[in-house]
Amino acid sequence: MRCATHPEVETNLSCGRCGHPICPKCMVQTLVGPRCPDCANLKRLPTYEVSPRQYLIAVGVGMGVAIAAGFVWALIWNAIHFLFLSLLIAAGIGYAIGEVISLATNRKRSPGLQAIAGISVVVSFAVYYLFVPWFSFYTIIGLALGIVIAIARLR
Repeated sequence: MRCATHPEVETNLSCGRCGHPICPKCMVQTLVGPRCPDCANLKRLPTYEVSPRQYLIAVGVGMGVAIAAGFVWALIWNAIHFLFLSLLIAAGIGYAIGEVISLATNRKRSPGLQAIAGISVVVSFAVYYLFVPWFSFYTIIGLALGIVIAIARLR
């Protein structure tokens, strides 16, 4: 017999449901024995299936939180000029943006949501920079840390 998907491969294995010959590359081991990919009915986990509507929600929520957080970041910086504080605030903003996007999309995960979260942290920094046109090395490190934390929340 030859595999139905890979005709160049000889095999003695067949699907337990439909009987089509399958090779070890095609085989999906199930509780009831080997199956072809069609009969195994492989599906993606629902956590990683993000609809366009959920992407729009994520963009709206991410940008809303980013604008508010950037404004608060500028207010705190104008009240307290402590360089290390900027690092902590940026990390906190990254966490908040990642968590809010995760909650708004029902804990979905995807590279697209990660990109939205990272861009939202950058928008937050841009809003901060509108009010405080001076930044330090700690601010840039904090921005990078905020992006990493926001992305990690959506992995």
